[in-house]
Amino acid sequence: MTMKNPSPSNWSKLVNLPARVPFFYGWLILPVAALSLFVSGPGQTYTVSVFVEPIMEETGWSRTLVSSLYTAGSLSAAVTMVLVGKLFDRYGARLMLTIVGLIFGFVAIFMSQVTNPFELYFGFAGIRTFGQGSLTLVPSALVSLWFIRRRGKATAIASLGSSASFATFPPLTHQLISKLGWRNAWIALGFLIWGLLLPPVIAIIRRSPESVGLLPDGDRPGSSTNSNSGKSGGFEPEEINLTTKEALRTKSFWLLMFASSSQALISTALVFHQVSIFGTKGIEPGIAAIALTVMAVSSLIGTFLAGILSDKYPNRYILAAAQILLIAAMLSTFAITRPWHGLLYNGILGVGGGLFMTTTSVIWPNYFGRRHLGSIRGLATTSMVGFAALGPMPFGLFFDRSGSYSIVIIWFLLLPIACAIAALLAHPPKAPN
Repeated sequence: MTMKNPSPSNWSKLVNLPARVPFFYGWLILPVAALSLFVSGPGQTYTVSVFVEPIMEETGWSRTLVSSLYTAGSLSAAVTMVLVGKLFDRYGARLMLTIVGLIFGFVAIFMSQVTNPFELYFGFAGIRTFGQGSLTLVPSALVSLWFIRRRGKATAIASLGSSASFATFPPLTHQLISKLGWRNAWIALGFLIWGLLLPPVIAIIRRSPESVGLLPDGDRPGSSTNSNSGKSGGFEPEEINLTTKEALRTKSFWLLMFASSSQALISTALVFHQVSIFGTKGIEPGIAAIALTVMAVSSLIGTFLAGILSDKYPNRYILAAAQILLIAAMLSTFAITRPWHGLLYNGILGVGGGLFMTTTSVIWPNYFGRRHLGSIRGLATTSMVGFAALGPMPFGLFFDRSGSYSIVIIWFLLLPIACAIAALLAHPPKAPN
């Protein structure tokens, strides 16, 4: 029996899918964006950390060496985000997510074959570039292209993928390593990336609403909702569509860049050293792992709060609130004496992280528009990935010297305080004359 090729009529139906659905096509874009954020899991710190011990045991490499290679790989990935953002603006999310997904899967399989530190560095750089970096930047920017008035709520829905990834991949990876070994676990993750991501991206993702004859939010041409007025809560983002050069000339760009540094640096450091921090308080590693699950769940609360609030109130206020919650979480580490204290600490950290991630995704298109969003977000993502890469190092160095995290936490309290002030000062830029 011979296989028949898809008929032209079936291909036409797929191409014309946005016009065929009885609702705004952006609502189909959202779950695929959420899935893309979910699939970023193998490139995130919470998954990679599960591989650290098995890699060290087999290779005999030191923790310092593996951690240094991870930092170097993450910094290398940060530099590439500028290029990823530009390519997104030029080629769109459908092609970018397809290519990123393909390469990400191959890099995961490459991780199963590393035999020396140099190869491990390249593996870390690859999974951080295509997983943690690209699969965060591209889906969040895509959502911002399809939604303006409902951007906060839409971003919050898509961010469910990140929270689900945080809750799913660490235990899944642990099970894969236990049953298959760490090398085969990477191979399994590579095929999982391809199977989950590529089919829906190719079938559903479209570049923008305008590219298929639609308008953002499902508005109709000439309708009153298509304007930037009449929104409850007194806040309505106005699309001014600054170029990258114009954005760089604004004070708000640099204030937002700095305001994003504390969550990236400090939260990554706290999560990376979670087991050690709990250990200094006499709390066993099992509780530390459970607390990370609490953090993943509580981030949903922050995500939905940000989704509701960012459509109604100035985003800079919400960004400042996220800094306050980070400060509260840092201070709560000094009060941890019992397991439930640790769970509460992770809960506060999770809510603040959810507020931050959603608001950060929303504020850049709200301030600088959609036309050059990829390039602008690429610069912002480079900064965030860079700070995230640097975070664990100073915390580890202080602990090695003092045997405590108290001093470094006190010193770093200054950063979110300064970031909160920067966020409050970051007023929306005006359109150039």
